[in-house]
Amino acid sequence: MTAQIDTAGSVTTVFKVSGMSCGHCEGSVSGEIAEIPGVGSVQAVASTGEVTVVSAAPLDEEAVRAAVDEAGFELVGRA
Repeated sequence: MTAQIDTAGSVTTVFKVSGMSCGHCEGSVSGEIAEIPGVGSVQAVASTGEVTVVSAAPLDEEAVRAAVDEAGFELVGRA
Protein backbone atom coordinates (compact mmCIF):
# COMPACT_ATOMS: atom_id res chain seq x y z
CA MET A 1 0.00 0.00 0.00
CA THR A 2 1.28 3.44 -0.78
CA ALA A 3 0.42 6.70 0.93
CA GLN A 4 -3.19 7.79 0.63
CA ILE A 5 -4.38 11.40 0.88
CA ASP A 6 -7.76 11.79 2.53
CA THR A 7 -10.29 14.58 2.12
CA ALA A 8 -8.90 16.56 5.07
CA GLY A 9 -5.50 16.73 3.37
CA SER A 10 -3.74 14.32 5.71
CA VAL A 11 -1.69 11.40 4.42
CA THR A 12 -2.10 7.84 5.70
CA THR A 13 0.83 5.49 5.17
CA VAL A 14 1.18 1.88 6.33
CA PHE A 15 4.68 0.60 7.10
CA LYS A 16 5.85 -2.94 7.85
CA VAL A 17 8.07 -3.33 10.93
CA SER A 18 9.72 -6.58 11.99
CA GLY A 19 10.36 -7.69 15.55
CA MET A 20 7.30 -6.34 17.39
CA SER A 21 5.75 -8.97 19.66
CA CYS A 22 3.74 -7.15 22.34
CA GLY A 23 2.02 -3.97 23.43
CA HIS A 24 5.27 -2.57 24.81
CA CYS A 25 6.84 -3.00 21.36
CA GLU A 26 3.87 -1.21 19.79
CA GLY A 27 4.26 1.66 22.25
CA SER A 28 7.99 1.99 21.63
CA VAL A 29 7.59 2.13 17.86
CA SER A 30 4.57 4.46 18.05
CA GLY A 31 6.33 6.80 20.45
CA GLU A 32 9.41 7.19 18.28
CA ILE A 33 7.46 7.71 15.04
CA ALA A 34 5.13 10.19 16.77
CA GLU A 35 8.15 12.47 17.35
CA ILE A 36 8.64 12.98 13.60
CA PRO A 37 7.44 16.50 12.68
CA GLY A 38 4.04 16.46 10.96
CA VAL A 39 2.88 13.11 12.38
CA GLY A 40 -0.66 13.32 13.72
CA SER A 41 -1.25 9.74 14.84
CA VAL A 42 0.43 6.35 14.87
CA GLN A 43 -1.10 2.92 15.34
CA ALA A 44 1.23 -0.07 15.60
CA VAL A 45 -0.09 -3.65 15.58
CA ALA A 46 2.42 -6.25 16.75
CA SER A 47 0.45 -9.24 15.42
CA THR A 48 0.63 -7.98 11.83
CA GLY A 49 3.81 -5.90 12.05
CA GLU A 50 1.93 -3.01 10.47
CA VAL A 51 2.27 0.58 11.60
CA THR A 52 -0.30 3.06 10.26
CA VAL A 53 0.85 6.67 10.32
CA VAL A 54 -1.35 9.70 9.63
CA SER A 55 0.66 12.81 8.82
CA ALA A 56 0.21 16.29 7.43
CA ALA A 57 2.39 15.45 4.40
CA PRO A 58 4.12 12.36 2.99
CA LEU A 59 6.89 11.22 5.35
CA ASP A 60 10.53 10.74 4.48
CA GLU A 61 10.97 6.98 4.72
CA GLU A 62 14.50 7.44 6.08
CA ALA A 63 13.10 9.48 8.99
CA VAL A 64 10.66 6.66 9.74
CA ARG A 65 13.48 4.11 9.44
CA ALA A 66 15.60 6.08 11.92
CA ALA A 67 12.70 6.30 14.38
CA VAL A 68 11.99 2.56 14.13
CA ASP A 69 15.72 1.81 14.56
CA GLU A 70 15.78 4.04 17.66
CA ALA A 71 12.92 1.93 19.09
CA GLY A 72 15.02 -1.20 18.50
CA PHE A 73 13.14 -2.63 15.52
CA GLU A 74 13.59 -2.89 11.76
CA LEU A 75 11.58 -1.06 9.12
CA VAL A 76 10.91 -3.54 6.32
CA GLY A 77 9.27 -0.92 4.09
CA ARG A 78 5.80 0.17 3.10
CA ALA A 79 3.09 -2.43 3.58
